[in-house]
Amino acid sequence: MPDETREPSSFRDNAGFLFRRDGVLLRQVNKVYERDYKALIDSGLYAELVSRGLLVKTEELGAAAGVDGDAIQVLRPELVPFISYPYEWPFHALKDAALAVLEIQKLALAKGMWLRDATAYNIQFVNGKPILIDSLSFEVYEEGKPWVAYRQFCQHFLAPLTMMAYVDPRLGRMSQLYMDGIPLDLASKLTGKLTKWKFGLGIHLHAHGRTQQRASTQEGKTATATVSKRGMEALIDSLETTVKGLEWKPEKTTWSDYYDETNYSSSAMEKKGKLVAQYLDAIQGPVNTAWDLGANVGDFSAIAANKGLHTVAWDFDHACVDAHYLKIRGHGANVLPLVLDLTNPSPAIGWDNNERMSLEQRGPVDVILALAVVHHLAIANNVPLARIAEFFAKIGRNVIVEFVPAEDSQSKKLLANRGDRFIDYTQDNFEKAFAERFDLVRKDSISDSKRTLYLFTKRKTTG
Repeated sequence: MPDETREPSSFRDNAGFLFRRDGVLLRQVNKVYERDYKALIDSGLYAELVSRGLLVKTEELGAAAGVDGDAIQVLRPELVPFISYPYEWPFHALKDAALAVLEIQKLALAKGMWLRDATAYNIQFVNGKPILIDSLSFEVYEEGKPWVAYRQFCQHFLAPLTMMAYVDPRLGRMSQLYMDGIPLDLASKLTGKLTKWKFGLGIHLHAHGRTQQRASTQEGKTATATVSKRGMEALIDSLETTVKGLEWKPEKTTWSDYYDETNYSSSAMEKKGKLVAQYLDAIQGPVNTAWDLGANVGDFSAIAANKGLHTVAWDFDHACVDAHYLKIRGHGANVLPLVLDLTNPSPAIGWDNNERMSLEQRGPVDVILALAVVHHLAIANNVPLARIAEFFAKIGRNVIVEFVPAEDSQSKKLLANRGDRFIDYTQDNFEKAFAERFDLVRKDSISDSKRTLYLFTKRKTTG
């Protein structure tokens, strides 16, 4: 008997669901969706979206491959390298995702279909570009009906983008609190004084938010307004103009020019880069994925990516992550820049805390790059060295980690006015902490600096 398990994130849609059979990800299409699925294929919409890189490609396996008798088709989708979530995306990634959804909607309307949902969770990033991963998101267009996914688009994309652009990019994290999208009335309250005279936002955010709020107090009443196809096209054009008009330009932050102000000389940076490349080559066994923790603008992420590793570049500084994303956007880069606070990483959320995966659940990764990170965790955030090593062992099989000693100028800044609370922050204690869970493969001093680079591989447990 094959080993079959349904994906915990795929249960809300009666059109179909994701499941795994012997570890292979598959999507069952149910009978209720037969008319729409046939239209998707016969209209040429599926083929056009796939050719444009806007929809993930799928292989049809036939109804016989289904889990139960309700199947009319089973699809095997091409896998995306890494699943990320909207609350981890920098501003311009979220903006590009919004514009991709609107482009998909336009193409669908031209083929007699439209999106029946517009959740940001159906978008992922591959080679620096957003792509729709749910081929069951379409239905046959019916003239005169309002676009059912309009509210969802505004809550998942327009609301967080407006808050990020006009207030603070850190408000993008609110999408984690409101998994069904940020309530429009809340976004309107937070941005109203700054955006109430903006035409597109006045319609799609503020007026829409007031309508939504009134509807919530009138139980059982629903919108009955009819919309022509031309009106629908005008709505999409208006949303597109509004989204394109949103912009965020970061101010200088502590980390956006970190490499210009650190005590690294150019020769030390060059030596560090060469060592990282050598360490990646020295890892035994298959190495296909990397996470760069504290990636800044991705200088070292690029080394892993250029070696063919799919690399996720994590950093908590929105300015750095957004600059990194703009640098690789649309270039086929094998890097995905994402926002993450290592001291408070993305948790598992949703129904039964099982719809969206935590950072740890999306690992373990083949190799972690933790360059100039440990001293921030240990000194600035009071995380013991042993806990850092334990965490790295949970999420990675190999670790390239840099130790920055207390006498380094960057450590001195962190230690200023901290007293003697960090007398345990020594290189010997660092090595002892990692030796509990890792085997040391290589260790090198970085020339023209006081820092040391290590390559550890996770120790195999027995019994």
